[in-house]
Amino acid sequence: MRVGELAACRGRLEEFASEVFAPLVRRDQREKGALYLRGLLLDGRRKSMQPMAERLGIDHQQLQQFMTTSTWPVGEVRARLAWRAVRAVRPQVWVVDDTGFPKDGRSSPGVARQYSGTLGKVGNCQIGVSVHAASDTASCPLAWRLFLPESWDGPEAAGRRQACRIPEGEHHQPKWRLALDMLDELASIGLRPAVLVADAGYGANADFRHGLEDRGLAYVLQVKGEMTAHAQSAEPHQPAYGGLGPRPLPRYRSRPVSLREHVLAAGREHGRALVWRKGSKAALSSHFVLLRVRLAGRRPKPAKDGTIPLTWLIAQWPEGEDEPVKYWISNLPADIPAKDLVRLAKARWRIEHDYRELKTALGLDHFEGRSFTGWHRHVTLVTAAHLFLTEQRRSPKAPARA
Repeated sequence: MRVGELAACRGRLEEFASEVFAPLVRRDQREKGALYLRGLLLDGRRKSMQPMAERLGIDHQQLQQFMTTSTWPVGEVRARLAWRAVRAVRPQVWVVDDTGFPKDGRSSPGVARQYSGTLGKVGNCQIGVSVHAASDTASCPLAWRLFLPESWDGPEAAGRRQACRIPEGEHHQPKWRLALDMLDELASIGLRPAVLVADAGYGANADFRHGLEDRGLAYVLQVKGEMTAHAQSAEPHQPAYGGLGPRPLPRYRSRPVSLREHVLAAGREHGRALVWRKGSKAALSSHFVLLRVRLAGRRPKPAKDGTIPLTWLIAQWPEGEDEPVKYWISNLPADIPAKDLVRLAKARWRIEHDYRELKTALGLDHFEGRSFTGWHRHVTLVTAAHLFLTEQRRSPKAPARA
């Protein structure tokens, strides 16, 4: 935002900052939070602390101290932002995703040579895992976690951990586990998704899927065609008991085959054309095949009678293609309309707007500090700036009410 644009919405920004930073008991901390928010919103190529301080006309040490050494409850600020985002966005889904932050050197917390979808290759970067609320018209992050690779654990990493002030209880956890932790944190403040969606990096993980099911969460997850499943008609067989040892468990005699094979066997003619969204110029549609299958693979969770529950398999099979190009699975009810299932499967697109605005306009990946806590504070305040802009777009003339 230009200086004049920021001045024009000053009253709304002050009200927003007052509500969001209310958990900060000290007045100077609330003022610094509002300053940092203004710095993120003002136009400028870099949104690291020194350039922002220059644009604000203050000593950058004020921002440095607020972000790295001052004690203030980032979790309580995040909670207020999450509740406010859900009210503003009115999400149809929550989205789990992650994004990369390219870095030079090895001093930033969590930095390592690792694959980043942002880079499209292995590179020296940090990875942030996020949960977003999304509808067709708006989206906003609800929570963030910095991924710590295994190289940041163990005695050899002690010096780097101390330099980055990484708390003793923070260690390497897989990204899917961080996602479940964030969902638990949001549930603890009364927020749960109607449906959760994620890409194949999460959907292919059986532990993640079981974690969602254990929490009673509905999902539509992208997967790969190599995932295996039994047909809908498959039934478990109960082997005879020989009288010695524990009774054998029911098992399927049929060999599970890949999702790709299930769809190819059904044939493209088994599907139909479905619209998932009305774009700015034309409706977005494709041909989809929907089947009911019983997932096999690693650690299926059968019922006591050995039956594996039925799951939706959604395959996008465009005209002119020899086989499907994308696959999703879902535990949504059997009677859900096909068009709704496809719309939910395609709902991840909206958060690409988040990442683009968070990075290019609000400096999500511009944090240059070496503090683990500072990183989480920065992404939280960038989220606040993004939410403020989202509220203004949805109700530009009204005060941004909590």
